[in-house]
Amino acid sequence: MKDFGASLSLLFLTRWFDALSPNGRGVALVSTGSMMLVVMAALSKFAGQSLPAFELVFFRALIGFILLLPLFWRDPLEPFRTKRPFTHLFRGMMGSAGNFAMFWTITHMLLADSMALQFSRPLWTIPLALLFLPERVPMRRIIISIVGFAGVWMYARPFTEGFDPNALVGACGGLCAAMVFVTVKRLSATEPTRIIMFYYSFYNVLFAIVPAWWVWVTPDLSEWPLLLLIGVLGIAGQSLMTRGVQYGDMTLLAPLDYTRIIYSSLIGYFIFGELPGFWSVGGMALIVASSIYLVLSEKKKH
Repeated sequence: MKDFGASLSLLFLTRWFDALSPNGRGVALVSTGSMMLVVMAALSKFAGQSLPAFELVFFRALIGFILLLPLFWRDPLEPFRTKRPFTHLFRGMMGSAGNFAMFWTITHMLLADSMALQFSRPLWTIPLALLFLPERVPMRRIIISIVGFAGVWMYARPFTEGFDPNALVGACGGLCAAMVFVTVKRLSATEPTRIIMFYYSFYNVLFAIVPAWWVWVTPDLSEWPLLLLIGVLGIAGQSLMTRGVQYGDMTLLAPLDYTRIIYSSLIGYFIFGELPGFWSVGGMALIVASSIYLVLSEKKKH
């Protein structure tokens, strides 16, 4: 009877999803994926009360890597025939550094603040374009980027008694995420998505082993299911959001991704008793507004 009920529910959801417009499917997938990633962050914050951030990164990467392996059961040697090994290595290094920064801020800052700093990635595309790409960046986009970085500055509050260096860690995580994004665009021209995902997960595990071992705290029996859930939610959330972007219009879905800040604010308040202060709200507003503008203007440019 339970199996029949589960099958009936799955059939209903499939028909409901198929009846949606492409944008509707994108909204459904991105919204679900965003919520999964916020729940993962909340569970990581909870687990971070007893386990080091580096160890959380290791388990998140290891579980994700194991879940990817069935994709290669027909051809286990496929990943080793890549023509871009050094590009994969660089992306793995940047991705690992970005994940370390993300989990560090989740476990050392308010949940909503750490989430807002993760969205600083679009701000870094401007200085990266000026330094490495042969293209002219409009002055308006440069000014908007500077406004966004002012939001990061408000979080950090340097030269005051409330100085929080964790905000700078979060900003560095945004830089690493921007480098990963640029690298993925280059890899996707020649490499299948499954190969890109394989090497990203592989190098995340590899680079997380040493720092995790250095600060290792053996999880107790109640923490193992929590770590498993963090890994599953992480890769499921990313997969749903990636699929959602393929369905819908980016100008609709990009701002929707920022609902993660709203979700994390609510979870932070009701579960962890966190209430962002004046500087946090101001910094969050500048980062979010600037990032949304840059993402949407980039989409219009193409």
